[in-house]
Amino acid sequence: MGRITVNKPIVRVTVGTDEGDRTARRSDTLAVEEPLEIRVGGEALTVTMRTPGNDVELAAGYLVAEGVITRADQFGSAIHCGGPGTGGRTLETGPRPLLSSQVDGNTYNVLDVTLAPGTPRPDAARARRAVTTSACGVCGVASIDQVSLTSAFDASVDDATVDASFIAGLPDALRAHQAVFDKTGGLHAAALFDARTGRMLVLREDVGRHNAVDKVVGWAVLNGRLPAHRTILQVSGRASFELVQKAAMAGIPMLSAVSAPSSLAVELAAASGITLMGFVRGNSLNVYTRTDRVLVAQPAVVG
Repeated sequence: MGRITVNKPIVRVTVGTDEGDRTARRSDTLAVEEPLEIRVGGEALTVTMRTPGNDVELAAGYLVAEGVITRADQFGSAIHCGGPGTGGRTLETGPRPLLSSQVDGNTYNVLDVTLAPGTPRPDAARARRAVTTSACGVCGVASIDQVSLTSAFDASVDDATVDASFIAGLPDALRAHQAVFDKTGGLHAAALFDARTGRMLVLREDVGRHNAVDKVVGWAVLNGRLPAHRTILQVSGRASFELVQKAAMAGIPMLSAVSAPSSLAVELAAASGITLMGFVRGNSLNVYTRTDRVLVAQPAVVG
């Protein structure tokens, strides 16, 4: 696995001190961002910019989001392999010997997945030829029709309910377990919580918020937890259409975000029967859809 963090030299500037602006040279810890090419049966499916680590979960979660798999037994195996730009071992001959860095040094940026026998391969028309950046999970998809997949699970029938006070505390619970964020300040996080017990089931960090969710969903499918009944997906950023899409594909009934949802995210959540919450900060939150799942003490409507 590649490095998750890297140290870089910087100049720290402090403005407006008694002695004027002050500078100091120091080292800063940054979150690593590297490409991962996901292949299925040796054929390229997509390239995403991600933080190295939990790559198998990332690939599995991506395949769930694409409607390729819904069960652990459909995911046969996965192996990191060499590829363009990865420095994988080569068998070249010539008059001059290769340096060791030219022979080895696979940075594990290509992952080839083998699906179980009988599992249909991904639709070639959905292969993303452009790089999926850490900021955008649906860049390169030709049309909104391709994004609007039909989930194998119906989140609308999930009977999960949870106290509003518990939801309000999820961002702090998420933040308390962001080990790499503490070092870098530059990673998104996603976590899956059990709505009945309140227990955090899994947390993953990544430079891309969609990657963090894919890693969580990948953990769920590989551990036989799909559909993810009676769970809450908490994310550290905003609630985009794609994050609601990923929740729907995994059968997650509740999605909570510390920032705003988009209008399309609200529409998809309503159509999918997902409880969507945004601006979950401090002691308040906005519930946009399926409000019946959020229980409030001494309910009162003001205004």
